[in-house]
Amino acid sequence: MSEDLKNRDSKESETSFGFARVAESARQGLVNDVFAKVARRYDLMNDLMSGGLHRLWKAELVNALAPPKSATPFALLDVAGGTGDVARRFLDAAGPGGSAVISDISPEMLDEGKARAGGRDRLTFVQGNAEALPFEDRSFDAYTIAFGIRNVTHIDKALGEAFRVLKPGGRFLCLEFSSVEVPLLDTLYDAYSFNAIPALGGLVAGDAESYRYLVESIRRFPDQERFAQMIRDAGFERVRYRNLTGGIAAIHSGWRL
Repeated sequence: MSEDLKNRDSKESETSFGFARVAESARQGLVNDVFAKVARRYDLMNDLMSGGLHRLWKAELVNALAPPKSATPFALLDVAGGTGDVARRFLDAAGPGGSAVISDISPEMLDEGKARAGGRDRLTFVQGNAEALPFEDRSFDAYTIAFGIRNVTHIDKALGEAFRVLKPGGRFLCLEFSSVEVPLLDTLYDAYSFNAIPALGGLVAGDAESYRYLVESIRRFPDQERFAQMIRDAGFERVRYRNLTGGIAAIHSGWRL
């Protein structure tokens, strides 16, 4: 390796990939590899890892959005929407004016979502990076992201893009794993996460390492208050959050006013 390359590599910014440190330029590719590997068993593993709780949490997310029941057009962008759980729930709850776009950087996850959608009307799939969305300014009435934002390299850029693509009066909602705030539950949750989840990943999906990364990425994610401030810093107002299951997950929301 030339001296110039060595100097360039030594100066390149690093970021976290789980508990490891990697070059910023390499992180997205590593995350993409994780989801390419887990896509086929993603929903099954979510059921096993959470005991089905993720379905209740996603139902809570859609309930918080409260999709209008009318024929008035109402467009949702579901980022990192992959297999389509949230978007399908939204369309089931919305009136005939509701439509949804699922955007995900992973083609493998999008393929799983398309297979589960079965040609459903008012649902579109678009490959895109949460940090540089391929949509016009002020295009959507609502933006949701469930268990995806911790996997982006620059959370601030993803939040800025969420603000950009929302119409004035549009709402941002994020469902993400968070910091457990119940004594003893936090200890039990840590023991379960670091031991049982990678073991399940190895047994069911044949990939313990990807699930070890997913557990570690949860611990790297900002806690409830810090993430709420990041949402405010992106320009959102009336920012709130609500803990689910003692803070294992949380729903954050904000408005573009």
